[in-house]
Amino acid sequence: MAKNKKNTFTKILKTINGNIQLKLGLIFLAILLFIAFFGPVFAPYNPYRLNDDLLMAPCAKYPLGTDNLGHDILSQILYGASTSLKIGFIAAMISAIIGVTLGGIAGFYGGWIDQLLNEVMNIFLMLPDFFLILMIIATFGSSMMNVMIVIGMTSWVGNARLMRAQAKAIKERTFIQSSFSMGESKASILVHHVLPNGIFPIIANTTMNISGAILTEAGLSFLGLGDPNVISWGQIITAGKAYLPKCWWICTFPGLMTIFTVLTFFLLGEGINRVLSPKMDANK
Repeated sequence: MAKNKKNTFTKILKTINGNIQLKLGLIFLAILLFIAFFGPVFAPYNPYRLNDDLLMAPCAKYPLGTDNLGHDILSQILYGASTSLKIGFIAAMISAIIGVTLGGIAGFYGGWIDQLLNEVMNIFLMLPDFFLILMIIATFGSSMMNVMIVIGMTSWVGNARLMRAQAKAIKERTFIQSSFSMGESKASILVHHVLPNGIFPIIANTTMNISGAILTEAGLSFLGLGDPNVISWGQIITAGKAYLPKCWWICTFPGLMTIFTVLTFFLLGEGINRVLSPKMDANK
């Protein structure tokens, strides 16, 4: 038993070392998670504290400077990491659950159900996502929960189309036909066989969706539609846009953190995709 665990661990390490995108993505993710969990411990100041050092350039006292209200930018970035990552993860999970469920049902059952759900997907594809999000947030409010739910409910189509294609292919396989012959219900086959076997491409796509959700939240905050009760990188950028280019540090550092986060999840998604689809490397 111990030997099998050791072999599995060795195989995982070999897979990670052999995939530069996945390796870098995991290293960057570890850095982000460390900042999100322990950032408040290392923050030099209370990010909500106001002081008289307004628009201070980076210096020994304020390594990343201050904004127009005297907030320490470094402390705000450290506190905002958990907000941005939370929004990204939860929105991507909502997108994955909706996409996997509807895509699996459409691909597995086929017929009028497939046609109906496919038309729904086409409607969502034709709608401009960001403007739809803007309208919903403006109508129902900009709380963090609303932002996460709306982003998740408008970004599920890619996962649904992937799952639909997977379900159509998997339902024709021999082990699925054998399950039908043994009298297993369609719902049971979908839940226990089709979805688990077709989920792998969704994992890679969902990882990339996390970065998309973080960018969307940053865009909403930049337009003044983010949750004003929490600190996020988008809100820090919003506070600094009125003082560009003179006070460049207010927007630059949270912007760099946003870019770093997007790059992290892109590398993770690309690395996972190459692990799950070895033919990608074989065709290079």
